[in-house]
Amino acid sequence: MTMLSAEKVLLNAKVKDKREAIELAGQLLVKSDHVSAEYVAKMHEREEELSTWIGNGVAIPHGTADSKAYIHSTGISVVQIPDGVDFGNGNTAYLLFGIAAKGDDHLNILARLALLCSDEESVKKMVAFNNADALISFIGGDEA
Repeated sequence: MTMLSAEKVLLNAKVKDKREAIELAGQLLVKSDHVSAEYVAKMHEREEELSTWIGNGVAIPHGTADSKAYIHSTGISVVQIPDGVDFGNGNTAYLLFGIAAKGDDHLNILARLALLCSDEESVKKMVAFNNADALISFIGGDEA
């Protein structure tokens, strides 16, 4: 099973709030059997504790420290929201990368995504993609 694949990418999503956006990111991980349903609740809990918005229109929702029991395998989901969603404090997210990681995999994933998303032009390109495979290729595919 790959960390990121087309069935874990949702393009042109329309959401009413960040809760719904996080739910979509989490459900993509559930449907791909990376996590059990309980993990999604931990993603919401994590967001309540501290925002997962990292800047440049990107959020990286993930579970709390005590959510490891609900993770079956390392996986990444992507929710593209061209119209954006309010992540609080005047921050708008256009891309969500949902992550679930076994062991310390999350450190490498976060580092790679943070580097990729630190470039505003790269984020704009990812928000504009209308093909999941092209977006995955841009992100780095299985190495994301």
